Amino acid sequence: MSTQTFTLPDVGEGLTEAEIVTWRVAPGDAVAVNDVICEIETAKSLVELPSPHAGTVGELLVPEGKTIDVGTPIITFVTGAAEPAAPAAAPAAPAAEEGSGSVLVGYGSGAEATSRRRRPAERPVRSTVGVIAKPPIRKLARDLGVDLTQVAPTGADGEVTRDDVMRHAEQASVFRNIQTPEWGDVREETVPAPQAGPVGLARGLSPARPSTGSGAGADESRTESIPVKGVRKATSSAMVQSAYSAPHVTVWKEVDASRTMELVKRLKASPDFADVKVSPLLIMARAVIWAVRRTPMVNAAWIDTADGAEIAVRHYVNLGIAAATPRGLLVPNIKDAQDLGMRDLARALNRLTATAREGKTTPAEQQGGTITITNIGVFGMDAGTPIINPGEAGIVAMGTISQKPWVVDGEVRPRWVTTVAGSFDHRVVDGDGMSRFIADVAAVLEEPALLVD
Repeated sequence: MSTQTFTLPDVGEGLTEAEIVTWRVAPGDAVAVNDVICEIETAKSLVELPSPHAGTVGELLVPEGKTIDVGTPIITFVTGAAEPAAPAAAPAAPAAEEGSGSVLVGYGSGAEATSRRRRPAERPVRSTVGVIAKPPIRKLARDLGVDLTQVAPTGADGEVTRDDVMRHAEQASVFRNIQTPEWGDVREETVPAPQAGPVGLARGLSPARPSTGSGAGADESRTESIPVKGVRKATSSAMVQSAYSAPHVTVWKEVDASRTMELVKRLKASPDFADVKVSPLLIMARAVIWAVRRTPMVNAAWIDTADGAEIAVRHYVNLGIAAATPRGLLVPNIKDAQDLGMRDLARALNRLTATAREGKTTPAEQQGGTITITNIGVFGMDAGTPIINPGEAGIVAMGTISQKPWVVDGEVRPRWVTTVAGSFDHRVVDGDGMSRFIADVAAVLEEPALLVD
């Protein structure tokens, strides 16, 4: 027998650190090559880490919740023990000693494959209340705030599937998924700021701190500090970089989106869209792509080089969709969205949002965006002044769509109305360009037939 130490690998994109979120194994557990041993959170995504060895878990060297550097030992394995039920596999054990402990997939030597033991396929777990669902589905339900007992199952033998959970979450009002806590004893909560401080600090201003006068000891125990790490750390740094480097200008327009709502209703009833979710966001995405073609500078980027600044104009659209997830804000993007038809774009939006909610968005899916949409309307907001995603020159915010009185042909009628807002980098986009762009997006929402060209 031998002991192998596995160090935290670089899971891609040159990331230097990660947090151990959840251990999936415990000392003494038997594991096979590529069995998931833990979940780690990098600055960009949640990643399942597979085992590089077959054997028995020795020791967990890093506790859950701790952030460590790449190359730090995290777990040990005891390898080389012969299996009583399969003595013929014992000669393959020494080959495991030659495996590397710092790679992700395909690790170990070829001889190791002869001694692999696969765990039985993950079976649905039946709870005491009679709900049948696999562990990943239960985790997804917890993250989305879905009560599995209220979900109508469509799987075999009454099993709740991933689609069942997603469908229930989409049908439920966002406000029913948010619990309003009672006022507690904690009067103040401190969240450490990122190292890149705001302009006020550069001018010598100091942030306010809790009072340290008489009775301050009680305040110390009622103040909670939340470490800034992972996705939150990356998001805060990116927002500070954008807000204090790109001069933001925001414009907005109120829109009669009644025909958009009619189109969404027709698409939902169409057999061609029976297998995908259709929402006003789909029409907004098509509107943004259409408007970018008419005002390409909103799809450009300001780039500082050694020889001076330049503007890169992209003749393609990698459409970013801002997604609020249990672990923070993510902005994955749909590559070459300009090449997708309505149905393919709908599928891409469904896949992107579902992956983000599950925390499975990869770093590659978040890179290379050219323009972003943020759908603040799902939270009941009418409009906002969004911050541009770094590396882009524009972001569009879609407000809630609600019925309001609207003048049509000289008469006041109830219409479905929304507000389209956009923030732009004024170094790249002039006032006339950003105004034309938002006007074009609004025109499509008012008359989706403009997309037929």
